[in-house]
Amino acid sequence: MISSKFVTAVTFLYLFCTVLYFSYLAFRSKKLGSLAVISTWVALTLHTVAILARWIESYRLGFGHAPLSNMYESLVFFSWCITFIYLLWEVKLKTRIVGAFAMPFAFLTIAYAALSPGVSDRIDPLMPALQSNWLHAHVITCFLSYASFAISCGVSVMYLVKARREKPGQPEGGVLSLFPTLESLDALIYRTIAVGFPLLTIGIITGSAWANYAWGAYWSWDPKETWSLITWFVYAIFLHARFTREWRGKRTAILSLIGFVAVIFTYFGVNYVLSGLHSYA
Repeated sequence: MISSKFVTAVTFLYLFCTVLYFSYLAFRSKKLGSLAVISTWVALTLHTVAILARWIESYRLGFGHAPLSNMYESLVFFSWCITFIYLLWEVKLKTRIVGAFAMPFAFLTIAYAALSPGVSDRIDPLMPALQSNWLHAHVITCFLSYASFAISCGVSVMYLVKARREKPGQPEGGVLSLFPTLESLDALIYRTIAVGFPLLTIGIITGSAWANYAWGAYWSWDPKETWSLITWFVYAIFLHARFTREWRGKRTAILSLIGFVAVIFTYFGVNYVLSGLHSYA
């Protein structure tokens, strides 16, 4: 299928972009930074074409559904969301250094889809539980939230690295001089989670409505439902602690990392470790 070839090409493009961002980080070259951003926009465009091509292929096979229905398609879309969200923040903040901590997520996600023998790129008809318009609303909002949390995780790593290496009263040198200030990084951790949290909330609500349509109950304490709720509570605690306890710095960065671990387990762990109504995903 032509869409699979596009995905493979995007995988190597994302690897190239990741290398460029790390090279920019290492050599502090503005030309490398500009090339990294341009390459990422090109890769995202080709990635969009790959998703549209797969959608067209499903219609040609007589299935006619959005490419959001299995592990392969969700991984491809998740990678697209990470890149899209990162580029929006890059445009808004005018800082390229975050790319070195965001693009590896996009690359590893799509690489797993394209190269893992356990992930099939076959296009199949939708099973009855997936034949609903709730599929689009639920999957899109969830993965946009996951992507925002991935960016938050990358920024949290930046914060912890800078906080550990930075010495009060001494001028910054080397790679750390490219990093935004600790205050800016802390604010970005909050802002990315503030974007992701309402999206995750909408994703859980639409998922509940979809569950009622497909299985006749809004909530069944299925493993994925349970872990989605756990993830929601972790980020709710983050926001609560920031607003009421005025948590800042290392504690919120660590909480952000814990939240993304919960995201990864919700997405991967539930599918491979636990069985339930969502095992097909």
